[in-house]
Amino acid sequence: MNTIAHWNPFCDLEAFQDRLAKAYNSPPAKLAHDKRQSDVPSEFWMPLVDITEDEKEFTIMVELPQINKEDVHVVVVDSVLTISGERKVDKDEKDKKYHRIERSYGRFSRSFSLTDNVDGSEVEANFKNGMLRVILRKSEKSKPKTIEVKVG
Repeated sequence: MNTIAHWNPFCDLEAFQDRLAKAYNSPPAKLAHDKRQSDVPSEFWMPLVDITEDEKEFTIMVELPQINKEDVHVVVVDSVLTISGERKVDKDEKDKKYHRIERSYGRFSRSFSLTDNVDGSEVEANFKNGMLRVILRKSEKSKPKTIEVKVG
C-alpha cells in the first residue's frame, strides 16, 4: 500500500536553523504559528549590524527598533565589545489573537573582538530612533604618520 506523505518546507527550515544554532552554540530559532502574545517565548536573538572603518575610527551601527535606551548596554572588557539588551513584549495586547509573529523578542547579545589598533578606553555610544551607533577610536600609535624624506 502506498501512502502519501505531506511535505512541510517550514519543518525543514526549522531543522536547518536548529542545526546551524547548534553549530554556533546559540539557542535554536522557533517559528511562531498562530500563537497568542502571552505564548511568545523570551528567546535569544541577534540584531543586525553594519561595521565601517575610516582612518580615525570604526563605527558599528546596530538596528534596535522598539527598544528603550535604558534596555541597551555597551561594555568593553579585555578587548571585547559587547552590546546587549532586551526587547520586551508589549503587555497591553495580551487579548489579541496573533496569526503570525515574525519579530524577535527577549534578550540579545553581540560581541566583537577589538583589534590592536582600537583604543578600548575611547568608545562612544549614541542611541537615536532605534539605531545604536558605537564609535571605536583608533589609537594614536596605529594611525599612519607621514615622514618627510630629506635628500642630502
